[in-house]
Amino acid sequence: MKRTLTDIPPRPSVQVIERMFTLIDILAARDEAMSLKEISDKAGLHPSTAHRILNDLTIGRFVDRPEAGSYRLGMRMLELGNLVKARLNVRDAAIVPMRNLHKMIQQPVNLSVRQGDEIVYIERAYSERSGMQVVRAIGGHAPLHLTSTGKLFLAAEDPQRVRAYATRTGLPGHTRNSITQLSALERELARARQYGIARDNEELEMGVRCIAAGIYDDQGDLVAGLSISAPADRLDDGWLPKLQSSAHEISIALGYSPSARQIHSARVR
Repeated sequence: MKRTLTDIPPRPSVQVIERMFTLIDILAARDEAMSLKEISDKAGLHPSTAHRILNDLTIGRFVDRPEAGSYRLGMRMLELGNLVKARLNVRDAAIVPMRNLHKMIQQPVNLSVRQGDEIVYIERAYSERSGMQVVRAIGGHAPLHLTSTGKLFLAAEDPQRVRAYATRTGLPGHTRNSITQLSALERELARARQYGIARDNEELEMGVRCIAAGIYDDQGDLVAGLSISAPADRLDDGWLPKLQSSAHEISIALGYSPSARQIHSARVR
């Protein structure tokens, strides 16, 4: 297969910068300090070359030298990472993917976050010129157990917290389809964990169905949900891959990685 110029990833124009990036990536892949020999072997560099670049990175506090001949990422990386993280906002990261998803499916797309025992809608993408739509008001809120995104947040909790939520709220219903029994809710949450998506089957409002996928941050924590709302007879499971892809795109923009999710899952267990 012939590769075009657009297939070839860009490379730094200065060789020493390319090598610096390589060394930082090698150090980032390990939690503990690494020896100069191991680093140079992985980088394919002569030890003296790796040593020179690592020393310069140490001066800038991008690399630490806990003891002679060993290196690890420095605190400057954490400082800069925290600055970037502080500037990231889930709404800012989501707005373009939301609009793109809306263009593909021609149904409203909602972004919502958890606030106590409810979810709150913080952004939406829809077209005023489209036909019948289910548009959620920004700032609107609803119980966790009656919404697709809310179920994602409950599914991320341990069983004791879910039971505490049920006791605290009493699991009130809004329609004849609402889940108002703990056992039924637990089964619903088990499906959400299994498939990575959650549904609202006319549980908040008759005639309206929703599907949601989670958005995760750089720690692997669930921070928001991306959902599609549609008239009950129009909701199409064929939208699911597009929904999940859009949610993943937003998560990546927030610094998410699969390894962060695995670490978070292990921490929760």
